[in-house]
Amino acid sequence: VSILSQRFFVNFPSAKQYFSQFKHMEDPLEMERSLQLRKHARRVMGAINTVVENLNDSEKVSSVLALVGKAHALKYKVEPIYFKKLTGVMLEVIAEEYANDFTPEAHGAWTKMRTLIYTHVTAAYKEVGWAQYPTATL
Repeated sequence: VSILSQRFFVNFPSAKQYFSQFKHMEDPLEMERSLQLRKHARRVMGAINTVVENLNDSEKVSSVLALVGKAHALKYKVEPIYFKKLTGVMLEVIAEEYANDFTPEAHGAWTKMRTLIYTHVTAAYKEVGWAQYPTATL
């Protein structure tokens, strides 16, 4: 989890603007020690785990990702492109950490998962009228 968080914020430092607790952190080791960052990373991975566990229940998947999308659109005002960036980093980290087991089939499955997450989250953004914000990137 900390590898994913560190890589994401190192590769996309502009994402830190949405996190008052650690938006000024530059040192990856300081980020790794941040309790707030670890807590957020666990919530992210928990949501992804819920999606994976419920892939056969499309209503549950839609519900979970709609909640995530709506919260990030309305409460946090996070541009939706960050979901594409985060899931891209997630795919990179999984491929590196499990290189011996990361078959082309596994890569294809995680690529589909990435698309699933982004599609459902951006649908939630559209549903709540994200277009009202001038910097919307769908």
